[in-house]
Amino acid sequence: MMPAAALRPIPAAAGIGLRSLHHTEFLSRRPAIPWVEVHSENFFADGGRQLQVLDAVRCDYGVSLHGVGLSLGSTDPLDPEHLRRLRRLVERVEPALVSEHACWGSVGGVFLNDLLPLPYTTAALSHLAARVAAVQDYLGRQILVENVSSYLEFDGAEMTEWDFVVELARRAGCGILLDVNNIHVSAQNHGFAAGSYLDAIPPELV
Repeated sequence: MMPAAALRPIPAAAGIGLRSLHHTEFLSRRPAIPWVEVHSENFFADGGRQLQVLDAVRCDYGVSLHGVGLSLGSTDPLDPEHLRRLRRLVERVEPALVSEHACWGSVGGVFLNDLLPLPYTTAALSHLAARVAAVQDYLGRQILVENVSSYLEFDGAEMTEWDFVVELARRAGCGILLDVNNIHVSAQNHGFAAGSYLDAIPPELV
């Protein structure tokens, strides 16, 4: 699936994460940067100051909506209300990028407030790819999926994390939001070479 048209595209240049603490200063100074990243869930309300700020920012800056709550890898059903609010936000903001994480964070309807790693198996890959594809179909656009840092690994892995991420992108038609800090953390924790991970990622998928 191809990315959707954006109000303002994101160039190959550094942006910043825009947090509520900085909203007033950001709007008054208008820094010379091309784009900002915001957490999608912070703008799910029906109105208020947060959305007013984002409406102002989107006119002059590219916007990347980065989610943390879809729990794409969970066996729980995708939350229809979360999806509805996300689609409404996407339609309002017209972001250049929409992203989430290759992880799970809920079980049995209980949200765990963490980004937990998946087992790198063919079954988990098929499950995740189907859910990513379903989200993209619902939103009518491509999303990016980010690799998470991990502090433990499941037994029974059938592939490396990087092979898992690449195959996910190919099966689901999503992009990869490649977090190099997360790669470094996981490499330190699990004893693999971060360079091997980076070398295995086709640039056109990022």
